[in-house]
Amino acid sequence: MYSQNPVFIPGPTNMPEILRKAVDMPTLDHRSPLFGQILHPALAGVKKVLKSENAEIFIFPSTGTGGWETAISNTLSPGSQVLAARYGMFSHRWIDMCERHGLEVEIIEAPWGSGLPADRYEEVLTADKSHRIRAVLVTHNETATGVKSDVAAVRRALDAAQHPALLFVDGVSSIGSMDFRMDEWGIDVAVTGSQKGFMLPAGLAIVGFSPKAMAATAKATLPRTFFDIRDMAGGYANGGYPYTPAVGLLNGLKLSTELLLSEGLESVFARHHRIASGIRAAVKAWGLRLCAHSENLCSDTVSAICTPEGFNATEIVAHAARKYDVAFGVGLGEVAGRVFRIGHLGSLTDVMALSGIATAEMVMADLGLDVRLGSGVAAAQNYYRGATTSKIQAAA
Repeated sequence: MYSQNPVFIPGPTNMPEILRKAVDMPTLDHRSPLFGQILHPALAGVKKVLKSENAEIFIFPSTGTGGWETAISNTLSPGSQVLAARYGMFSHRWIDMCERHGLEVEIIEAPWGSGLPADRYEEVLTADKSHRIRAVLVTHNETATGVKSDVAAVRRALDAAQHPALLFVDGVSSIGSMDFRMDEWGIDVAVTGSQKGFMLPAGLAIVGFSPKAMAATAKATLPRTFFDIRDMAGGYANGGYPYTPAVGLLNGLKLSTELLLSEGLESVFARHHRIASGIRAAVKAWGLRLCAHSENLCSDTVSAICTPEGFNATEIVAHAARKYDVAFGVGLGEVAGRVFRIGHLGSLTDVMALSGIATAEMVMADLGLDVRLGSGVAAAQNYYRGATTSKIQAAA
């Protein structure tokens, strides 16, 4: 059944109509000069969204998972050692991929709901006097727990240890929605996808490689074919791809970056912070808590909301879909059944967020939780009214 309700999952996100139409285009010869008029502006736009002057951008017909594989297969070799922390489902999945590729992974375990332990990274990196660790993995925004981590702190840890390892960052649910500074934070490979901050359908893996990461590709010996950035770079030089590209999605990406940059990246980040803060106010009014262990860890793109002990949080997601035709996110991994997630990224406004908050209240009331109808909505309204007033006054 077709639904006109917005979705409140952490991706794919709601699509502006103008982007949906940009993706829906007639067949175009991807070997003609017309394709270059789509490809090269899209690459340039992504580079600006990453806040990079030096990165090489590569876009594959894939998803964020393909971006992870691009990062490791183009820069590492069988048996290479990498350092990673496991503090959520997506940091876990990246670790799993590395192990399947025959990499040696040193894993730092951290509680789900906490951020990346940069201090422990520094300890391990400092102790690695022979520099066996070739890459450090960071999940900037852990979508399963609604937790953001301090990427800059990891760069400081690398610098303090005087360690030459590459820094890989999963920015799938942060890039285009939360502040991300590829050059300033010394990121060597940044990974994202089309279906979150870029407000498009799933189907594009988007990666940025620093000059240092580009140099590492010459020595890397992990197998790579589809995700070989050397082939992709050769295709770009001739205005095309080494195989058939997703032309419609690339056309959408070109326009998406234009929309983000015309709104202004700082304004995009402020909008997401404002919407997220209203949802956090609602959660507090409900008498519930977030999975994130402290306020400074709270993500501006997804909130994982803990339900009372003994209550299956998945019932909230199922009931919302069945009765109200609204999609929320289920808990994943260690927090499955203990949290439900409200995604608040991409194409979203304060008013749209209020509809999600109101629906969540109805669902929880239907299921017998002690949540008073209107309490979270009122808390969010009060926050949004104040935040909007401040914005108007600043513009005056």
